[in-house]
Amino acid sequence: MKKYLVQFKPFLIFVSIFFLTYIVLTQLYKFYLNSYQAEELDAVTTMAGRNAEQLLKLFNYDIIIQKSSQNPWLEIILNGRFIARIIEGCNAVSVMILFVSFVAAFSRGLKKTLLFIFFGVVSIYMFNILRIAALIVLSYNFPQYYRFLHGTFFPLVIYGYVFILWVFWINRFSKYAK
Repeated sequence: MKKYLVQFKPFLIFVSIFFLTYIVLTQLYKFYLNSYQAEELDAVTTMAGRNAEQLLKLFNYDIIIQKSSQNPWLEIILNGRFIARIIEGCNAVSVMILFVSFVAAFSRGLKKTLLFIFFGVVSIYMFNILRIAALIVLSYNFPQYYRFLHGTFFPLVIYGYVFILWVFWINRFSKYAK
């Protein structure tokens, strides 16, 4: 048994750090969400909606992203037509938690790890704003593809981006980089 523990020690350390980080961050995020009333929308989701609206207005789109009067989501109105809504899951925080957990599990030094996490989370947030904006425009122009775009294409894009960040981290900065 001891032989296997020694042999699989790097893997066991990785799994332990990954799951511990993931569980702690997920619980902190749930605590944050629970600080809002049921009919309220959290600040991160609201900020993501506002940033997507600002981005589209920068490109002269007639866009309004507003809080629903009775529900905890943002309503998206493009050219006077309701397109979709932005809910808490659209803010990419769960993707960021997954990213941070993986990077922490492959960390080498505190400074490099924290810097990579900071820049990674900021870039994921910005990438998510681009994703929301593109989804709005594509949903307006190609409503028949909304389910595919929202449920398949854009999740692949954002998780693909996170995967690229992970590969970059492992190959350049992690303790396993050679």
